[in-house]
Amino acid sequence: MALHLWLTMTMAALFAALPGVPGAPGAAAPGVPGAVGTAAAPGCAGSGAVARCWPVAGPGVRGRPVVLRAFEPPATPWAAGHRGVDLRAGPGTPVRAAAPGEVAFAGQVAGTGVVVLRIAPGLRVTYEPVRATVPVGARVPAGGQVGVLDPATGHCGTTCLHWGLLRGDAYLDPLSLLPAVLLRAGPSRLLPVFGPAGAGGPEGGPLRQVSR
Repeated sequence: MALHLWLTMTMAALFAALPGVPGAPGAAAPGVPGAVGTAAAPGCAGSGAVARCWPVAGPGVRGRPVVLRAFEPPATPWAAGHRGVDLRAGPGTPVRAAAPGEVAFAGQVAGTGVVVLRIAPGLRVTYEPVRATVPVGARVPAGGQVGVLDPATGHCGTTCLHWGLLRGDAYLDPLSLLPAVLLRAGPSRLLPVFGPAGAGGPEGGPLRQVSR
């Protein structure tokens, strides 16, 4: 845990020094072709500059992967927490751009393969442990492959993708990049909350809307 915290904070310091690129958050970098057909790809929605994708496709509705651990911001910069989201995926799984951007870093940090995608000035998406399949400077549309998952198991106890989002040197929840249609586990349904039979829903209680 201490090693991962050190690695995370070292990455933040390194990537905060990377220069930004022109464009607004979520906008395609100049020269990036629109992600034609992205909306039809598993785990993706939208197209072109507004396209968004899960970094790995999973078995859930609309290609949603299993989230093993959510974002847990630390109370202070060096305190314990979870500075990203862990997604279940097997070794060799293609890792994709969550949004259009430019590869700012592709290499190893303390022996761990890392890919950093710059998607706006000061805004960077990180992926680890990943073996890069694109060079630094490559412009990638949302859903475009940036690497493959390495078989490292130290962080999750099983193989997983650790996905992060930084603005400067501050970590944000990477799930905030995705639209609601990708975050929902399934179609909305009306389910009863509580109450005696005969008053409201099938169980008698008032109805509430949930996503499955």
